[in-house]
Amino acid sequence: MSSRMFKFGVTAASACVGSVLASWSIDRWNSPHVVSNATQRPPKRKRTLPLREEQIKSLQSGEEFDVLIIGGGATGAGCALDSVTRGLKTALVELDDFASGTSSRSTKLIHGGVRYLQKAILGLDLEQYRMVKEALAERATMLESAPHLTHPLPIMLPVYTWWQVPYYWVGIKAYDLVAGDRNVKSSYYLSKKDALELFPMLKKDKLCGAIVYYDGQQDDARMCLAVALTAARHGATVCNHVEVKELLKKDDGSGKQVLCGAKVKDHISGKEFTVKAKCIVNAAGPFTDSIRKMDNPTVKSICCPSSGVHIVLPGYYSPDQMGLLDPSTSDGRVIFFLPWQRQTIAGTTDLPCDITHTPTPTEDEIQFILSEIKNYLNADVEVRRGDVLSAWSGIRPLVSDPNKEDTQSLARNHIVHVSPSNLITIAGGKWTTYRAMAEHTIDAAIKACNLKPERAEAVTAYLKIEGGQGWTPTMYIRLVQDFGLECEVAQHLAKSYGDRAFAVSKMASLTGKRWPIIGNRIHPEFPYIDAEIRYGVREYACTAVDMIARRLRLAFLNVQAASEALPVIVDIMGEELKWSKDEKERQIKHATEFLANEMGHTVNRTSKERIPIKLSKEEIQTYIKRFQIIDKDKKGYVSINDIRRALKSFGDADVSGEQLHEILKEIDTNMNGQVELDEYLQMMSAIKTGDVAYSRFARMAELEEQKHEAANLKQKISVDRSGGGL
Repeated sequence: MSSRMFKFGVTAASACVGSVLASWSIDRWNSPHVVSNATQRPPKRKRTLPLREEQIKSLQSGEEFDVLIIGGGATGAGCALDSVTRGLKTALVELDDFASGTSSRSTKLIHGGVRYLQKAILGLDLEQYRMVKEALAERATMLESAPHLTHPLPIMLPVYTWWQVPYYWVGIKAYDLVAGDRNVKSSYYLSKKDALELFPMLKKDKLCGAIVYYDGQQDDARMCLAVALTAARHGATVCNHVEVKELLKKDDGSGKQVLCGAKVKDHISGKEFTVKAKCIVNAAGPFTDSIRKMDNPTVKSICCPSSGVHIVLPGYYSPDQMGLLDPSTSDGRVIFFLPWQRQTIAGTTDLPCDITHTPTPTEDEIQFILSEIKNYLNADVEVRRGDVLSAWSGIRPLVSDPNKEDTQSLARNHIVHVSPSNLITIAGGKWTTYRAMAEHTIDAAIKACNLKPERAEAVTAYLKIEGGQGWTPTMYIRLVQDFGLECEVAQHLAKSYGDRAFAVSKMASLTGKRWPIIGNRIHPEFPYIDAEIRYGVREYACTAVDMIARRLRLAFLNVQAASEALPVIVDIMGEELKWSKDEKERQIKHATEFLANEMGHTVNRTSKERIPIKLSKEEIQTYIKRFQIIDKDKKGYVSINDIRRALKSFGDADVSGEQLHEILKEIDTNMNGQVELDEYLQMMSAIKTGDVAYSRFARMAELEEQKHEAANLKQKISVDRSGGGL
């Protein structure tokens, strides 16, 4: 045994030394050019953010832009910021909303890619090494540029086989070494006892220890929005809900047809107009090929879409400040288990899919994630299907490189391609490297289209993103003291808006209470307040979906809570945007469909319908009795009036019609507006098996039975008082 341990130790030490020497030699041979911060000062930004109406007018003005960017995800927003800060006249259009696609549906990690480094070292793959090196450098830049939206996150890699301890330790240390002086924090080894102390939900059996390493975490949708807003403050014209209908070309004087603009449609006003531009950048993510085929209908497709599903579980599934990595799932994928916004994210899957604007999670994918995380949690933590609060699918835009003859192989990194008509396509890559991708894209655009920027090189590495300039970790205390906000609300505002949280707080309404003084919550379980809806409209939110999914993250955190808050959100947005009653109803309908299809509401409901009734005879009799107590008129079903009457008897006289319908909807599986006995029994069986976490209707029925029994007890006359029954 000692001989084997010695061999493992020597192997581990040799691998570590080898990776250090390899990293040093490659960096010496391929050292990147570093621009001096002193010579590249970022330009000043505008103090006020232009309204969307002003941005649309700028787009319609007829003036020629230097760069027109198609796509408002992370890459497109990054390109807009890079372009405008170099002094180029820049416009960006997005068919839906900023980050409405893949950029809001990520794992929320800012990372270099541990598994890619493993492949780079074991396979002596220089390309993979460079990709990890670049991502680790960009990871540090993101953490610095948006400190309010990002933070370091320790991630635990539990080890259940003793010989894997030195193997994983060497690999993680190599990850730190490749990052160099851009490393977040050093990794370390934990004994079994210490690992269980930090992550008490972890499975104890056969646990040998754990390795903890650091990556970054972000609020991806708000990060993308903040980049777009920063570009707007520097003078870029950024417009969401504007679709490119056609690319326009002209003769460049030498007989060559080059792009000169695009016909677009504003889906809010319905108007169509032409935008002139010297250069067009295609940053459409999964829809890259649709833009390329506008330029040339015969061009081959390069996008190979892959679906990645994530689920959200209650916060008690993970510690507040410790993530978990499963490096070897049953089918070879990597599963992350991460705390986020006081909940827990688990994912992801990786399956080929069709390109669509409405990707939806499936029950099979949700069950796969649940089954994998069960393997790492102890028996006390029962992983229940009913605990899935939300689920979503994001489409990864994997691409084959059109610059190479062999287009069958997928590019591991991002690619920048210039078409014969000067369409600049940026595709592939990852969230972490969005800034570097944008820099490479604008470099190519300047060269291909002969643009004349004020600054030849990018300055975005030194730029604070919207909200980051005046932010400090203790800024929320001033929000509590100066405005009278709840501490939890103040912390949320500081983390979501940075130094713009003061502007949000000024728009908050009075609560009418002694404390908090301002800040009416739109849902009691979450720290979102009414002022954020009004401020979100100034952040270019045009629809209810824009608000619940990306200005607030409610749809991603809890689909049921988002549905419950929807009427209040639509009312406030209606005030700001002057919506009619019909428009409000249309917005609620559209948002409800979004929650049902894209955020997992439908698949959650369907999973309940599949559950067979598994109750004992005694349990069935108990639930039939409760059902009959609520159904006082003996109709054979429970109506919304029965629910209202029951709630009033408990003192809940102020329950709104919307809340009553929500209670009904959670159990009314056949959607006929009433609760039948078999639906109630199915719900109780689902609660018993853990497929459903809780039901307000079930709790109401239990309380109604208790009240009924108490009333019967009062009516009984004791033997003593009746004179012995004579």
